[in-house]
Amino acid sequence: MQVGQSSLSAGRTRLTLLLLSIIYVFSYIDRNLIAIVLEPIKLEFGVSDTIMGAVSGLAFAVLYSAVSFPLSRMADRGTDRKNIIAVCCGLWSLATMASGVVTQFWQFVVARMTVAIGEAGGTSPSISMVSDLYPPHRRSFAISLYMLGPHIGLLAAMALGGWIAQEHGWRAVFIFFGIPGLLLALLLYVFAKDPGLGVYDTDAERNIRAQPQENFFHAVAGIMKLRGFFLICMGTAIAGMVGYGYAIWAPTFMVRNYDMTLSHAGLTFGIASGVFAAAGSMFSGYYCDKLSQKDCRWQLRMPAIGVLISMPFGLAFLLWPADAFWQLGSLKIPHAIIFAAGFSFFNSWWPTLAFAAVSHLVNSFQRATSIAILSLFLTFFGAGIGPLLTGTLSDLFSAGDAGEGLKYAIAVMIALSLFSVWFYYKAIGPYQQRIASKVSDNDKTAQSYNNKADCTSDNNSSTSTT
Repeated sequence: MQVGQSSLSAGRTRLTLLLLSIIYVFSYIDRNLIAIVLEPIKLEFGVSDTIMGAVSGLAFAVLYSAVSFPLSRMADRGTDRKNIIAVCCGLWSLATMASGVVTQFWQFVVARMTVAIGEAGGTSPSISMVSDLYPPHRRSFAISLYMLGPHIGLLAAMALGGWIAQEHGWRAVFIFFGIPGLLLALLLYVFAKDPGLGVYDTDAERNIRAQPQENFFHAVAGIMKLRGFFLICMGTAIAGMVGYGYAIWAPTFMVRNYDMTLSHAGLTFGIASGVFAAAGSMFSGYYCDKLSQKDCRWQLRMPAIGVLISMPFGLAFLLWPADAFWQLGSLKIPHAIIFAAGFSFFNSWWPTLAFAAVSHLVNSFQRATSIAILSLFLTFFGAGIGPLLTGTLSDLFSAGDAGEGLKYAIAVMIALSLFSVWFYYKAIGPYQQRIASKVSDNDKTAQSYNNKADCTSDNNSSTSTT
């Protein structure tokens, strides 16, 4: 059984990964800028926390989920993934800029949903492409580098976005961060290269890929039936619901609870969360590659462990006394920010490792579609339900104090992480069985094709003799 080799040079491979990673940074920035400017947008348009939670999440999630499937299917059928990503990057960047020039709330909603349409063609083709840039034993670490995007994006959106909003207003934030995406789309189109589908497939996997492909609905049904896939999706969905609810509302919690300005809250939360989440993502990807070579179960053990350890850090961040802080010049730095950093480090394990697990679970021609399905769970429950549920709970708990209500709303969300741990734990056994059966099926398929080739060769010989 042979494994392929990429035709791209090491330099072109690294450049392609770098551009994809930077595009993902701006994808996450454009998607989550609303977190740092949520309060001034709410005040300008006169809407509730519940409405803002719906717009920041559900309006985005619905279109993202609907459009991601046809685009991922195109990627799995051999359409140049680089071109898909470049076009979509340009679209969401223009829509982000449009978010900053709207004059009515319904226009803002339309702009945010257009961002979702563009971003639907980003993550799935990108992870599929990264999986073909590097061999399986280096895949988790390569994906962890790509998955730095949300963490660097969080740092930039919170720190720089907060300052821009403070100095120039919330509209300038969207315009400022939308412009670089147009340049990145052009750079990707000109300088990057799609390595080709299934570069590191074995001979047996190539033979499977050469067979006539199922239609879209049969393909999705087949992926959903894979051992452990649904459990991974559910673990990721709940982890995403908690993570998005926390990330979208935490800066607003700091503004309300610590009486901070937008720029102060954004800078403090962005640095603590962004830096430590990036470190956690790289650590988990590198270390998981090491452990999984000996035992594939670590691919799901590590995200379960990370989510479990992150929970007390998140609760401590919320419940630590508001009057405990360090004085750094004229700035007050809450003691609780240490716990926000700890939460971010451990809670950053699951995105990298869950996406990498799915890339191992499926064949190359199923990869973008399977990532789209996983992204559907993550986006609908995470980006869609997470901020909305957090905002609704905040309104429910805020009878007298909006800051206290939001605190307990986020705490309830963090407690839901236990369900994510349970789903990842339950997926470990089926995942191990699937990986073992995939190796076995590939061996059987290779033998079957070899036998057919032998029979064809014998028949041809007999015909020639006759």
